Amino acid sequence: MLDLVKERALFADVLSTALPPDERNLPTLLERAAQRNPDKPLVRLGDNSWTRSQCRDLVARTAGMLKDADIKPGDRVAIMVRNRLEFITAFVGCMWLGAIVVPINIALRGAQFAHALNLSQSRLLIIDGNLLEHLQLVPPTPHLTDAWSLDDVALPVRENCRLALIPPPGTPMPLRTIDHGEPAAILFTSGTTGPSKGAVCPAAQFYWWSVYQSAAMLVKEDSIIFNSLPLFHINALNTFTQALTTGATCVLAERFSASQFWRRVCEVDATHIAIIGAMANILLAQPASAWDTQHRVSTLFASSVTADAWAAFSARFRVGRRVGGYGATESNLCFNSQGGWEVQGNMGLVTNGFEAAVFGESDIAVPDGTPGELVLRSNVPFAFALGYWGMPEATLSSFRNQWLHTGDRVVREPDGRFRFVGRLKESIRRRGENISAWEVEQAILTHDAIAQTAVFGIPSEFSGEEVMAAIVLKNGAAQPAHQELIRHLEPRLARFAIPRYLEFVDELPLTDTGKIRRWDLRERGVTGATWDREQAAASR
Repeated sequence: MLDLVKERALFADVLSTALPPDERNLPTLLERAAQRNPDKPLVRLGDNSWTRSQCRDLVARTAGMLKDADIKPGDRVAIMVRNRLEFITAFVGCMWLGAIVVPINIALRGAQFAHALNLSQSRLLIIDGNLLEHLQLVPPTPHLTDAWSLDDVALPVRENCRLALIPPPGTPMPLRTIDHGEPAAILFTSGTTGPSKGAVCPAAQFYWWSVYQSAAMLVKEDSIIFNSLPLFHINALNTFTQALTTGATCVLAERFSASQFWRRVCEVDATHIAIIGAMANILLAQPASAWDTQHRVSTLFASSVTADAWAAFSARFRVGRRVGGYGATESNLCFNSQGGWEVQGNMGLVTNGFEAAVFGESDIAVPDGTPGELVLRSNVPFAFALGYWGMPEATLSSFRNQWLHTGDRVVREPDGRFRFVGRLKESIRRRGENISAWEVEQAILTHDAIAQTAVFGIPSEFSGEEVMAAIVLKNGAAQPAHQELIRHLEPRLARFAIPRYLEFVDELPLTDTGKIRRWDLRERGVTGATWDREQAAASR
């Protein structure tokens, strides 16, 4: 059951023991870690391991390399890199120099990839060699003058952009004084009625994520935190930053592998792990193995796991302590829950240092027990994003009236708990990825036979949602084969954004003002006329 007293007390010391403002940034945290315990392992990935001093030295030399390439403070540097240690040196190296780092999801293709480069106006792209072919499909971007491959591969020719192998590390740059409110990174979140937005994250936001989540997970100096999620998302990045603030060791995997997950957890001797809801169901679907219970994991961080799934998960894998919570790219770990998993959608209590409310129309608070939009604000300086890069109107809309409007539908219970009900905004959450319905619709509409489409999320058997598209053909157009439409979308969308379900319909349900009633489509869900891409693949 939910222990409200313990949850309220868990973060009592977070604010009182916080570092001074000019130390709330990743470069300074890394410098402190290197000075205090230089030879202790900080991060491991595969057969590679860096101590705190090794990581600090490589980051300082990466900053020198960027400076030698005439990257200046405030310039944007995009990194499109899979889970490898070079991601960390590039990410923190940009902050060491004062450049703004722009992580890009390695699955992005076509217009989505181009949008990230163009919106951020990145001058430099650091990229995996095997992703260069996707860069070539992006039209020339006016600000991108250089692209560096991390791998020694044949380099294509690109108009107005120099492609080269990444230079060797430069002369180490001395650590500068970093303001806790300076823009440090642009992290992309899904759009709703338009393209994806780039949340501008200040330097201190990563510090606050770390101290709040490590407090929730009871991470200590002797902890080993394992994460197999991608580094371009805050979840895996936060594993690294927790190691910086607590003295723990971070172990990363190149990618999530359901068949090898528990074996890897055992081999690295992990004490803490972080997963997303869908991963719990995927792991439960694996055949039983001796590795399932040979680990010494004391704490699991996972949200969006159903009560039945958690009961089965804890019984089979013997992980006794689960921590849940709620956060967003624009915010922080604003909710924490240490129990109460029998309550579907339980988010727990508001974390000390943040405020939450439930608003109805016209930003008027609604009574407890009444669904409405979750809005948040921080009493902690620079724990939230500063806004959206290059999108002032979206910034004003989302941060209006001094509250961050999340677009999530919740209920506040009389005891202070919050419970997630659904999503108000037209975005879809699939296996840890936020997907812009608008972007998927734009890609579908590039097909010559299609007149209209509505993209929406429906519940997944794993957790979260699956992507479904209802499609109206142009007058007289022949219906394309489902697989043909999927092939049309593959170079235009990230793989995770390609719809699983397709259904051709005569018309879309509309409101009196001509807007699509997506809620009606969600409620109708899969019908006898719906094509299931995964089912079709399994039957081949």
